[in-house]
Amino acid sequence: MNHASPTAPCRLRINGQHYAADLPPSVTLLDLLRERLDLTGTKKGCDHGQCGACTVLIDGKRVKSCLVLAVSIPDAAVITIEGINQDGQLHPMQQAFIDADAFQCGYCTPGQIMSAIALLEEGHVHSREEIREFMSGNLCRCGAYNGIVEAIEHVIAQQDQDSKGEAA
Repeated sequence: MNHASPTAPCRLRINGQHYAADLPPSVTLLDLLRERLDLTGTKKGCDHGQCGACTVLIDGKRVKSCLVLAVSIPDAAVITIEGINQDGQLHPMQQAFIDADAFQCGYCTPGQIMSAIALLEEGHVHSREEIREFMSGNLCRCGAYNGIVEAIEHVIAQQDQDSKGEAA
């Protein structure tokens, strides 16, 4: 009698690379990334969706990967912190976090950066209060919140300046 665990097909595009395998249905996207694909930039914090350390982008939306079963998002495009560089250069949000000293221990930083990138795409950048509200799902135990907001504001200002330059 065979007692092998049941599996289900999993097809994803992760950081632009196609991934296909049969997985136990209980494997979370976080565990797939960290344990099977060695993409350890996405951090396992609370494993309950409360801290945001595991935030990734799925089809452009920020998602806490510890709450998503990998087989439940067929053909989704997943972007992790490893997938945001641009032609070998840091993403502007990564550079802004460095420039603003927006981290201390750095554990939450990948999730913070992924959430901040999505925040800009969502258009929730009208005030410091709005930035803080829409980043509230990402916790920083070190309390680097002022630097995080400053980094986001820097990227917003840079984008505004770039768009004004293009319009001229």
